Amino acid sequence: MIGKGDWVMIIDLHRQGLTVTEISRRTGLDRKTIRRWIGRGMDPPAPAPHKDRGVQLDPYKAWLTARTAQFPELNGTRLLREIREMGYAGGYTQLTDFLRTVRPKAESAPAIRFETPPGKQAQVDFAEFRAAFPDSPPGGTKVQLFSMVLGCSRMLWGRFVPRQDMDTVIRCHEEAFLAFGGVPGQIVYDRMKTVVAKDEPQAGGVAYSARILSLSRHYGFAPWACRAYRAQTKGKVERPFRYIREDFFLGRTFSGMEDLNAQFDAWLGGVANARVHATTGRVVAGHFAEERPFLLPLPHGPLPDAQRMWRKVSKDGFVSVGGLFYPVALPPGRKVDVEISGDRLAVLDGAGTVAAFAVSEGRPAPAPDPKAAAWPKPAKEPASSGKTIPMPARPEPPDPPPAAQVAEVAPRSLAVYDLVALRLSKGGRP
Repeated sequence: MIGKGDWVMIIDLHRQGLTVTEISRRTGLDRKTIRRWIGRGMDPPAPAPHKDRGVQLDPYKAWLTARTAQFPELNGTRLLREIREMGYAGGYTQLTDFLRTVRPKAESAPAIRFETPPGKQAQVDFAEFRAAFPDSPPGGTKVQLFSMVLGCSRMLWGRFVPRQDMDTVIRCHEEAFLAFGGVPGQIVYDRMKTVVAKDEPQAGGVAYSARILSLSRHYGFAPWACRAYRAQTKGKVERPFRYIREDFFLGRTFSGMEDLNAQFDAWLGGVANARVHATTGRVVAGHFAEERPFLLPLPHGPLPDAQRMWRKVSKDGFVSVGGLFYPVALPPGRKVDVEISGDRLAVLDGAGTVAAFAVSEGRPAPAPDPKAAAWPKPAKEPASSGKTIPMPARPEPPDPPPAAQVAEVAPRSLAVYDLVALRLSKGGRP
């Protein structure tokens, strides 16, 4: 079978009057082939029919159709892993060819790409997910994903947390630094309230929150907030959220927050950081091994300035912090200091520590059960047995003065009193 280009050349040379032998010499084709195509005239060669490469995929097409109908954002690599576990032995191309027929092609938003040297930069952001835990309300439980991505190797670390408050932001930074074994020189954020205290457009700068500045001084990195409404500036951490949602989160079940993070850690080590990154063309974990020596060393000791606040012990013997209740053995109404440092919460009374707890990552606890209060309630008075309880005798009133000490008053006529009243009414003396 010859191509259309060879066929056009044969017909053109034949029209010019060249012999079959001369055409064969110029084209390098066999003379029998040339005679055959000259005899066909103006009928161009038809391409040979392709073999159906989707035969191996046929047993899985119904399952793939239902799967993509339920979770249309699942990507091809995730689906390929799943059907290979079911016995599929074909390639990735025939899978993607079939997926194009059952779902529309997703349009990717334009993004600004820039590369950074090893150890220079990381990007941080939060994304909201809804997890269907066994005790979740209809619609799922809202959880937040904290993610940090190193700019050079694209090494990814993340943690699902119940809320996006300042204590969580600080704790996640420290856990990420420990996981990386070092600190990047700069961390890029968006304008989230836990990082940026207020904008100062007139000065062309940004006022960062006090605790973020304290964190940056302790670990040695420089915070940098990107311009408002410019999420593309930190696309290295924005794009993985879609990847995480499609390749990890969708179609899974979780028994709770701990199980969610355990599965996520396994996915990070076995899939996300073990893959060849589409932009760098390198295995993420291997690239990170080269970037790690360029990270700043971890400081000695924990973050020095902890968060301090005061709380009042409830009547049931609990201290409420962040919607959670911590039992303390102190009388109700006592004012105490609460100190939060990293993942440790301490209750202080004066100079001493009354109780210490690990900061919970669960959902806010319900109101405490009075029967389970840490501070014992006063014992109730014993029930009456029916016997008369003797009461202390009342003191006797003092005796009246002796009769000798009491002056006698002589009886008077009522006319005397009438005369006194008349004089008083006229302003005189009685």
